[in-house]
Amino acid sequence: MDAVVPVPLSPSSLKSRGFNQALLLSLHLSKEKKIPLLMDVLIKIVDTPPQVGLSAKERSANVKKAFACSGEVAGINVLLIDDVMTTGATVNACSKELLLAGAKSVSVLTLARAGLL
Repeated sequence: MDAVVPVPLSPSSLKSRGFNQALLLSLHLSKEKKIPLLMDVLIKIVDTPPQVGLSAKERSANVKKAFACSGEVAGINVLLIDDVMTTGATVNACSKELLLAGAKSVSVLTLARAGLL
């Protein structure tokens, strides 16, 4: 991997939560493995409602246009970090934006895997 990229939170979510779990995981992994951390390359441009309680189809629609790539990722292999993955809608939306911006590949690492209730 050439760089670590955390799944971003919207500014309002970050303000209310006070931290981004994916960023904290990314910081530790980047430091431990000596892989550059690109923390501002991917941004959340739509303040979406929480995914909790949504079906897989609703989750996908909820985040479809919620992210944008604001930095240079052309030709690099990206390790995308998220804290929890349920349906994969968020990491799929983020991966799509990174690939559209020219990333050579996107691999996903999550701390936990959850199922729909």
